[in-house]
Amino acid sequence: MDKPSPTARRSRRILAATAAALLAATAAGCQKDTAGNRNAAGGEVRYPTKTLQLMVPAAPGGGWDLTARTMQKVMTDGKLLDEGVEVSNVTGAAGTIGLAQLVSKNQGDPHHLMVMGLVMVGGVVANKSPVKLDQITPIATLTAEQEVIVVPAASKYTTLKQLMDDAKANPASVNWGGGSAGGTDQILVGLLAKAAGADPKAMKYVAYSGGGEAKAALLAGDLTAAVSGQSEFKDLVAAGKVRALAVSGATGVDVGGGKPAPTVKEQGFDVELMNWRGVVAPPGISAADKTAITAFIDKLHSSPGWTSAMRAQGWEDFYKSGDEAAAFFKSENERITTVLTDIGLG
Repeated sequence: MDKPSPTARRSRRILAATAAALLAATAAGCQKDTAGNRNAAGGEVRYPTKTLQLMVPAAPGGGWDLTARTMQKVMTDGKLLDEGVEVSNVTGAAGTIGLAQLVSKNQGDPHHLMVMGLVMVGGVVANKSPVKLDQITPIATLTAEQEVIVVPAASKYTTLKQLMDDAKANPASVNWGGGSAGGTDQILVGLLAKAAGADPKAMKYVAYSGGGEAKAALLAGDLTAAVSGQSEFKDLVAAGKVRALAVSGATGVDVGGGKPAPTVKEQGFDVELMNWRGVVAPPGISAADKTAITAFIDKLHSSPGWTSAMRAQGWEDFYKSGDEAAAFFKSENERITTVLTDIGLG
């Protein structure tokens, strides 16, 4: 074999040196977490170190969108971060399109977070999503909100019992509308039908990708009744454009009418359901990054701005973080899968 020329030997030395430098840089990078440099005093990871990306896996106008934009405002107004925070919307399939994007495109990036909740748990089941919730990194649950059942102000229905009597006698006469298929809203309709002695599978339910679309359909007369988180219809109830028939929690709450709306149970139906929301990170982040993100969300939750925002929106504090959040996500996935199967949505 011929000996390599001096030029070739020099090129090889340069390539070897470059490779060694790259390996050294990679090794050094592995010694710190992607969320940012370690604090020299305490060894903690500084987070965030660049613009935080907060994904809403639904259209503007809904509960997830409101949650994310409230988080953005509190983070910014409260100076919880030096870097900015951007909110983006990815619509479709009860949030599972956004879920797939978080898993495939944002893997390992701690600066991409996603708002999600009970709706997505059901959506994964109902849409037979190939991407599952056990693939993401749970960070925290944030709030829990009662569902509200509303009808147009001109509707003949003034009580939930009247509505459910018709839904039982003639399911085709009632057009229900709400969030994505398999989500909290449709689960509540199914549970109500079951409690009223009606066939849950016979209910006519139109699924919308965002709360804004459901509002428009109800006001246009396309729906007999709509179901959503109570904060989403608060403005329309207060304006006298829709009437709240019931809320889904243990106690009545004011959904804009100036007095507490009656609960589903108070009207004779043994149903109680809360819509919770939380925040998750992509898969593949380090343990230290997860700890840093959780600490940042802990700081958000304990801030005066967040407390005020929850009060203004009528959200109930439902905070769980770290391992407690992970255990809760797992149990909810099992519970909702069973519910959807029982009412024929699975």
